[in-house]
Amino acid sequence: MAARKLVKKVIIDPLITFIHDSKSIGIVLLIATALSILLANINSISSNYISLFHWSIDGTNHHSFDWGIFHLPNSILVIINDLLMAAFFFIAGMEIKRELVTGELASIKQSILPVVAAIGGMLIPALIYSQFSRGTTFMNGWAIPMATDIAFTLGIASLLGNRVPVALKIFITALAIIDDLGAIVVIALFYGGQLKLLYLLLSAVIMIILLSLQKNKVKIGWYTWVLGLALWYAMFNSGIHATVAGVLFAFTIPVKKLAELELSFHTPVYFIIMPLFALANTAIVFPEEGLAALNNSFSWGIMAGLFIGKPLGIGLACYWMIKQKWANLPSQTNWHQLIGAGILAGIGFTMSIFISMLAFDNNIVQDIAKIAVLVSSVLSMIVGYIWLAAKK
Repeated sequence: MAARKLVKKVIIDPLITFIHDSKSIGIVLLIATALSILLANINSISSNYISLFHWSIDGTNHHSFDWGIFHLPNSILVIINDLLMAAFFFIAGMEIKRELVTGELASIKQSILPVVAAIGGMLIPALIYSQFSRGTTFMNGWAIPMATDIAFTLGIASLLGNRVPVALKIFITALAIIDDLGAIVVIALFYGGQLKLLYLLLSAVIMIILLSLQKNKVKIGWYTWVLGLALWYAMFNSGIHATVAGVLFAFTIPVKKLAELELSFHTPVYFIIMPLFALANTAIVFPEEGLAALNNSFSWGIMAGLFIGKPLGIGLACYWMIKQKWANLPSQTNWHQLIGAGILAGIGFTMSIFISMLAFDNNIVQDIAKIAVLVSSVLSMIVGYIWLAAKK
């Protein structure tokens, strides 16, 4: 009994506290990313480590393999990015629905500033990237600098304590959620494969069934999760990226169940799936020329899009809305703090890396894109923290 109490006091209780600390998600992702980059650049194990995630079931590099009449993910990387990440998108979808129904996005008056700010924060980075990559083969990566990583952004904001007013944290949360929704729409429309009508129709039928269950207030049961898995399978084979199924499924969950399910998925998603995503997708082999490999229009487009485009787009959008008297600054927030929030929004990480993987097939190009995302994200973290810490 004494030993059990000691284990609880020394290990279990601190672990639970760590898991529920808003800063912990970012810390775990940073550790996983650093470990992945380290392992990928140790000559003796690099190739084995990288090939581990590309190991395929049927020995080919195809996206899926056939198991009887089913077409399933063919590699560990695809299982992580297409199947497990659907759970991350499920949480994102539930957050979006909750905000739309009962939160900061529930009314036009509440949502207008973060909505317009998020749109500005997506359009300007995409335009900046496009100017750098115009006329090159890299134009398909235009969406890479559009995304904000909600976990890191809120994690840095939390580190600043009361230097970031509560209203500004709510603004950042709403902006990041809308940003996620924008990224999801972009992935669905521009980064899928060839569309397959039969699976799209199957997805629509499953969604209709799930929505009718919600409308008729049928309790969530095992059949709900079976239908959710069927929706993912249909989406996986439809030509639209499978993770979109997570968002669609989230929108069929009754409002009263959102908080409970978000809590249930929080730990496995943020402390198992997201670290796995980081380990699999940041296994970056640094080129021999080091950071000099970033000295090209492609990399500069990503870095300028995230580090400059994000705060510029968000700041200009907010300035225009407030000048037109269509919105007000968040309460107890000044322009210095709002600009700081825009700088933090330049932390792309998860979504930007995810889009990099979808935009390009070439591993070298993917790695350069990821390095550019990491550099600009770290820069946004440091500068955003210093900017907000210098409270005015």
